[in-house]
Amino acid sequence: MSETDKHLLNPEKWVSLHADYLFNYTISRINDRDLAKDLVQDTFFSALKAKDNFQGKASERTWLISILKRKIVDYYRKINSIKGKAEVRMNFYAHGEREGEWLEERAPTDWSGEIEKRIENEELAVVLEKCIANLPEKYAMVFRMKTIHQIETEDICKELDITSSNLWVIIHRARTQLRKCMEENWFKN
Repeated sequence: MSETDKHLLNPEKWVSLHADYLFNYTISRINDRDLAKDLVQDTFFSALKAKDNFQGKASERTWLISILKRKIVDYYRKINSIKGKAEVRMNFYAHGEREGEWLEERAPTDWSGEIEKRIENEELAVVLEKCIANLPEKYAMVFRMKTIHQIETEDICKELDITSSNLWVIIHRARTQLRKCMEENWFKN
């Protein structure tokens, strides 16, 4: 590959050229807006640190996505490993004979009349997320982008290089499969 055939990096324009794409890529896989923003920011930071290693064999965006994919995988590894869970201690009764602390994940919650609704909503969210995860990858991505994150049809079509009629066919098929999955896993319980 000659020097003129190599792709070049332009870090000054990364945010304007790639931030939205990387965010949409991340949010379709993570489903947490704040975390997605953090992962994109981490990707830019890591890319800046590694820019001298960029060989120009891939486009700038492809290179950034490869870094982002590793960040996403690392995130899932961390949350799925027991070792990855940090023990966050919370103080209670700072003074006296009742002095002590809780591990955050074991601290008692504030119980109220709404707790049953919250538990049911969390259980529903878990089942729905499992059903979405069982969709074909493209269906899940389009469904999240359009239905959950409410991204404009035109933007999704441009991002994924599909027509609007194709998008609506994907949405219809995703909803049909989700309905079947939810009927089997939520409504029959």
